[in-house]
Amino acid sequence: MGQLIWIASYPKSGNTWMRAFLHNYIRRPQTPYDIDKLTDLTASDINAGRYRRYDPRPASQYSIADVQRMRPLVHRDLTGLDTTLVFVKTHNARLTVAGVPLITPAVTAGAFYLVRDPRDVAVSYSRHRGRSIDDTIAFMADPEAATGGTDTKVYERQGTWSDHVLSWTAPPSPRVRVVRYEALLESPLATFGQLIQWLGGAPEPDRLARAVQFSSFQELRAQEQAKGFTERVAGSTAPFFGTGRSGTWRTELTPAQQARIERDHGAMMQLFGYR
Repeated sequence: MGQLIWIASYPKSGNTWMRAFLHNYIRRPQTPYDIDKLTDLTASDINAGRYRRYDPRPASQYSIADVQRMRPLVHRDLTGLDTTLVFVKTHNARLTVAGVPLITPAVTAGAFYLVRDPRDVAVSYSRHRGRSIDDTIAFMADPEAATGGTDTKVYERQGTWSDHVLSWTAPPSPRVRVVRYEALLESPLATFGQLIQWLGGAPEPDRLARAVQFSSFQELRAQEQAKGFTERVAGSTAPFFGTGRSGTWRTELTPAQQARIERDHGAMMQLFGYR
């Protein structure tokens, strides 16, 4: 039985990019790892199929209390995927809902937490959701914001962007490695290399460089354009992988939209250098 390493983030903050890097680094493929196989090494904590072991009903019929009752059991099951560390993707905040933690401490070894400028998140997430930017900004400020509740994905609680970031980063913990999305863009070799060191390995330069190249946004976009991507929202016409750049909010958001995000999340933005 292993322990869980969470790959945690608010949506559209680099989670899939991180998963692609880990697959390309750990598996050492000779060609870029297939983006439709990113569950080979990184499980999802909201995959409804894992919950049906404990409740055979269609997952859309589960109440929040039902999901929370089963969540620790599913997390325990995930530890059986490997004898050492098991990487698990999550967009859950590190909160307690219905008396049960969304992230089970007893099976957790640590976490990567990715944080991104919420103004860029709003632009990217609105495309991903197929909703307007104004609707997405409001969602990011809703303390009860959640997704899932379908037959394929169980309840996942984000809360506000600020609450999500706070839940994972305060108080600081050596078991949580906080990674700024912008640092991955500006210095990918150094930043990804530090993550491998944090996991206890000494990054091999050639292996690291190849994994960074194979998981670049250019490569991820090319794969999606060639054959699609199974994790894209059903019915969405927008690509899952955008440009990946930072600062696109400067031309995509109106002054009023910028001001609202900064009003909603100013304290947390300042803490992470986004003001």
